[in-house]
Amino acid sequence: MERTYVMIKPDGVERKLVGDIIGRIEKKGYNILDIKMINPTKEIVEEHYEEHKGKPFFGELVDFILDGPVVGILAEGENIIEVVRLMVGNKDPKVALPGTIRGDFANTTTMNLVHASDSVESANREIKIWFN
Repeated sequence: MERTYVMIKPDGVERKLVGDIIGRIEKKGYNILDIKMINPTKEIVEEHYEEHKGKPFFGELVDFILDGPVVGILAEGENIIEVVRLMVGNKDPKVALPGTIRGDFANTTTMNLVHASDSVESANREIKIWFN
């Protein structure tokens, strides 16, 4: 069994899509082990996105995540990392396929509703950051 970290970003919370996103994870048969709404600190967000430090969009991304509460989800299931990434869809909503979360609901590349860990290593690191 794999574990992954999923974050519903401030735009997903504001647009009241939390239930829809959690429902998609659960309907796929995955288990939600822990969930919490948090107003993250700048330090947590910068640690979460540390691989993007120095990139032109880093400041905008950090500011966006700090714009409101996020919902952190710790979920578990077979092949969950790969499958949830497929469910989330491409970060660019112009190419995200219909039926994916971003394909159905996202409007911009920055405000794309949700983050999902991209590897076992990332999942372990992100779970540690958000769920200690």
